[in-house]
Amino acid sequence: MPSRVVRSVDDLPTIGALYSSGQLPSETPTAPLRKPSQDVNRRVSLVRTDITSLAVDAIVNAAKNSLRGGGGVDGAIHRAAGPGLVRECLARYPDGCDTGDAVITAGHNLPARNVIHTVGPIYQSQAASEPLLRSCYQACLRTAVENDCATIAFSGISTGVYGYPADNAAHVACSVVRDFLEQQDTEGKIQRVIFVTFLDKDVNAYNSVLP
Repeated sequence: MPSRVVRSVDDLPTIGALYSSGQLPSETPTAPLRKPSQDVNRRVSLVRTDITSLAVDAIVNAAKNSLRGGGGVDGAIHRAAGPGLVRECLARYPDGCDTGDAVITAGHNLPARNVIHTVGPIYQSQAASEPLLRSCYQACLRTAVENDCATIAFSGISTGVYGYPADNAAHVACSVVRDFLEQQDTEGKIQRVIFVTFLDKDVNAYNSVLP
């Protein structure tokens, strides 16, 4: 198997750069839900890539409650990190992780320094599932700040086999990240939040929602 190309934060375009280059539309058919923020646009990136290739302070794993690995991005992260990751999960968090919460481990064989594991909701309805998905993103960002992670990359939480609609999930992710950067991270401890897409549905969702 060919080795993955490791990418640093400097390799990843910010939202502002994507607007400037025309890769994201700067105008939309309807009025934006919120006023544009140049500061936030400088601190957020969007990239379609393999999240295990990113040399950042933390990547976010869409984990199962048991933290023992699984399919999708969870399985990919565990395979790339090596068996030490699941051993650390079981040693430090023998009871696993609750839905909507987050825990942190080392990155082991990954280029990322840490992995933040969060358990998203199995989609039932927007009313029932959105508070838990919001809690996932909030818990990951708090965990990043508490552990001196200035750069954090999010995979799509709950948008795989858990069935959360990609557009709705992207709205939640963007809303929580913007609120956190503007209202809770007033000292600017998080320098870059990276939304990582892979499947077409997630690419299309973020390309639609971000503007």
